[in-house]
Amino acid sequence: MINTYIAIDLETTGLSAKLDKIIEIGAVKFTEGEETAVFSSYVNPGIRLPERIIELTGITDADVEDAPDMEDLLEELDAFLGEEILLGHNLLFDYSFLKRAFSYQKRKFEKTGIDTLKIARACLPQTEHKGLGDLCALYNIPLRAHRAVGDARAAGLLYQRLMENVGEKKELEKYFEPKPLICQVRKDSPATAPQKGLLHKLHRQYGIVPEYDVEKLTKSEASRHIDRILSEHKAVMDRQ
Repeated sequence: MINTYIAIDLETTGLSAKLDKIIEIGAVKFTEGEETAVFSSYVNPGIRLPERIIELTGITDADVEDAPDMEDLLEELDAFLGEEILLGHNLLFDYSFLKRAFSYQKRKFEKTGIDTLKIARACLPQTEHKGLGDLCALYNIPLRAHRAVGDARAAGLLYQRLMENVGEKKELEKYFEPKPLICQVRKDSPATAPQKGLLHKLHRQYGIVPEYDVEKLTKSEASRHIDRILSEHKAVMDRQ
């Protein structure tokens, strides 16, 4: 059983680490079961926030407008995480976004972690709903849902309650052991000058006001936007 770890949670613009962006990072360090440090920051995603995300999290475009870019936070975040074990509810979701962000800057990010969702599935088969909110309600853990630090802190406390719940059931202890986090990410790089130039030209040509920052796009993102614009306007011309 581990009682020193960093619980981590992200808020993002969607569910795909490949297509979506981080907008908030929260990490809470627990040392011998006690909260000892917190890392918290908004992240500028370089795009407008989807309405559904604003409604879900309460985070607005104004909140992230002057926030640091993800690449500017990596050094500080990496120093905070150090070699500690990571913990989270559905941890691979958050880890996949972080792994991609570090990979994009050609930085190594290999961690060991504990997933409270996997623990709950193994140790609470009688509990129908195992979302973080459901389990926090079950154990009377305070939760500010869909905000990074609140979710991270709640996951850290949930781990402790799950440990208490297991008690002397030795056969369940294996689910509490940290394991290497495995996540393959396809390497990407910043959009090329020709890609950015073509996007700016298409925006002017078709009177498009983009909801993304061209200068922050990756190669694959720029390619998708170019293909989408050309496809949409070809369809319009075909109908005329």
